[in-house]
Amino acid sequence: MVLAWRPFVFELPRAMVTAHGALERKRGWLLRMEGAGVALGWGEAAPLNAEGAVPAGGSPAGPDLAAAIRGLGETIERSDLELALPGLPLALAFALGSALAELDGWPAVDGGAGGWLAAPASAVLLPAGAAMLDSLEQVLALKSPSPLTVKWKVAAGADGRERQWLERLLQRLPATARLRLDANGGWDRPTAFAWAQRLAGEARLEWLEQPLAPSDQDGLLELAAAVPVALDESLRTFPELRTTWNGWQVRRPAFEGDPRPLWLELRQGASRRMISTALETGLGQRLVAHLAALQALGPTPTAPGLAPGWCPGGPLFESDPERVWEAAM
Repeated sequence: MVLAWRPFVFELPRAMVTAHGALERKRGWLLRMEGAGVALGWGEAAPLNAEGAVPAGGSPAGPDLAAAIRGLGETIERSDLELALPGLPLALAFALGSALAELDGWPAVDGGAGGWLAAPASAVLLPAGAAMLDSLEQVLALKSPSPLTVKWKVAAGADGRERQWLERLLQRLPATARLRLDANGGWDRPTAFAWAQRLAGEARLEWLEQPLAPSDQDGLLELAAAVPVALDESLRTFPELRTTWNGWQVRRPAFEGDPRPLWLELRQGASRRMISTALETGLGQRLVAHLAALQALGPTPTAPGLAPGWCPGGPLFESDPERVWEAAM
């Protein structure tokens, strides 16, 4: 295998505010992998924040990504690469596994001659704070023909104010819409259970996403008995939960390492998985969209979390890998 890498960096159109702070830019590396003949595979290695660390609540990223990339060298035997993958930083393993799957023709297995599948309509990601209200009005004004799913980042400000904004959101949200509330593990138990009490029986609530810290597994189980709960950060802190948690799982392929195991899960009809973005470039977006399409064909289809409008435009975010590669120069 011949490996080539290019760094990239981009600014978000607006800061993404969560319980753990604000994300304003992303940086990472694009991968071009040459196999036998003229075959090419593409990948992307990029943790969520600009400093190269995993998100709060995630598992350790391992050694510095740039050092790990240099350690692979420019050429490597396929067998050696497969052996090395489990010990590499997760973002790097995601890039390499993506490229290997493409070289092996995995997209064509699912999408036929067309290859990569297109994602279904995404949930709309509303900003944290009072800006959510204006953003919601803009979304409602579009009159999308698809059933609307909205996700709101909570636990980013004063709880009393957020509870007031919740009431206004519920007043404006159509009866047919679905609502996801993402606390990124930022609530304590009294706060989470107060929200659950308010939302119990709310037909539009799809789930509370990571309402408590990953370490509070007992609290998450107790909360899940009252309202639907989806795990996110918990799945990276305790990967074994991917096989034991019976509720919804927010799966972010870019944070999990080699994406092929998840790919196989979805092909085999795994239920209650929701595919979510880590704000990828066009290279990563191809794979995330493909996995979201597979999820939609499974037993529990739901809108993926692709955060439309939260990445800038331009060739770095196009579907043509050559264009993305050139844009990173």
